[in-house]
Amino acid sequence: MPASTTATATTTTPVVLTAKALLLDMDGTIVNSDAVVERCWREWAVSHGLDPQEALKVVHGRQGYATMAILLPERPMELNHAENAVMLARETADTDGVVPIGGAAAFMAAIADLPHALVTSADAALATARMTAAALPMPAVRVTAESVGASKPDPEGFLKGAAELGVDPADCLVFEDSAAGIAAGLAAGMRVIGIGPRAAAHGPTAHVPDLTSVHVATTPDGAIHLTLTTPAA
Repeated sequence: MPASTTATATTTTPVVLTAKALLLDMDGTIVNSDAVVERCWREWAVSHGLDPQEALKVVHGRQGYATMAILLPERPMELNHAENAVMLARETADTDGVVPIGGAAAFMAAIADLPHALVTSADAALATARMTAAALPMPAVRVTAESVGASKPDPEGFLKGAAELGVDPADCLVFEDSAAGIAAGLAAGMRVIGIGPRAAAHGPTAHVPDLTSVHVATTPDGAIHLTLTTPAA
């Protein structure tokens, strides 16, 4: 498939992309869990004498232990893994304010019979809790924290998702909201659709404010055809 031209869907002019499979991040991409993430990580940052606002700049898109390693670089990694287990349990139990991203329900319905996978830094329990809270269907193929040895921005998760779907990375489209996730998708040799306000600054192939701007169709040869449109600024 020819490489696509880097574009940003910021006007009424549509951006059209085709693919054989879609790889979806969860938090910030199809599920809005910012309320929970910010509650938990603000408290964690304060308890470690860190500026919560600075901590939140690196939280999104990474597994918790990787975030902790950035924020507390001198701390032994085994402590990060131990605290991450506690953080995951707390986040899994807290679904207050977890809602679907705009357009997510219709988007997930539109791709239900198309090749797609969830590729998330959440573990299986947290992913299930948040997808359930947002009333979204869980994809049959999913790559969660337990499935990989390295957190985003490492491309392992997206490469594993493509392999499980049997699709070449170049024929995949990634949906992501965070700097770490966008970097991971691009490093995997994939094109990336940035979702929401965090994504625009990190060089995705195209960008939309939410999933209401993504229109799904298929071509006669079975390819996935996406048209991205947003209101004029």
